[in-house]
Amino acid sequence: MGCDGGTIPKRHELVKGPRKVEKVDKNAELVARWYYCALSQEKLRRPIVACELGRLYNKDAIIEFLLDKSADKTPMEAASHIKSIKNVTELNLADNPAWSGDKESIKGDKYDDIQSARFICPVVGLEMNGRHRFCFLRNCGCVFSERALKEIKSEVCHKCGVPFQEEDVIILNGNKEDVEVLKKRMEDRRLKSKSEKVIFLYIV
Repeated sequence: MGCDGGTIPKRHELVKGPRKVEKVDKNAELVARWYYCALSQEKLRRPIVACELGRLYNKDAIIEFLLDKSADKTPMEAASHIKSIKNVTELNLADNPAWSGDKESIKGDKYDDIQSARFICPVVGLEMNGRHRFCFLRNCGCVFSERALKEIKSEVCHKCGVPFQEEDVIILNGNKEDVEVLKKRMEDRRLKSKSEKVIFLYIV
């Protein structure tokens, strides 16, 4: 008769609860990163842009953030590295034919099924739901799964044919190590751009 001294609870019965909570938290985090704007926390909607660190935003949220010149403007960690609209790239996303989330009427608070995603990889068909690694090309904005770029090696975009180099590939919502690499590339790129401007002004 459950914990009345007559029985001893088994270990798996004691830890079942916390494991379930942990899974819910992980799913909620995936939904937040892949379905919602990192700045406004509103649902992602076209036009969608990504920064040099691989975060996803609604373009209108970035424009409003950049136009806000008020002295009491709240510092936003999610966009503190974005100084101009040139620091983000508008994404060229491939629609998922199986997606119906925006068409269905959902009552109450409910997470969209994270197994189903609004966008897919146009090359291998993987869904962009956080279960697979995705990236975009900085010079054209086309989005692919990392698997597609590794399996079908090319020096031009699979979708639009624009040439690209390894440093043009930016992982979307990457892990801590990915972000560190992207941050270093971003800083080097901006330093190089600044140096080129100084040289140009000196020549002129």
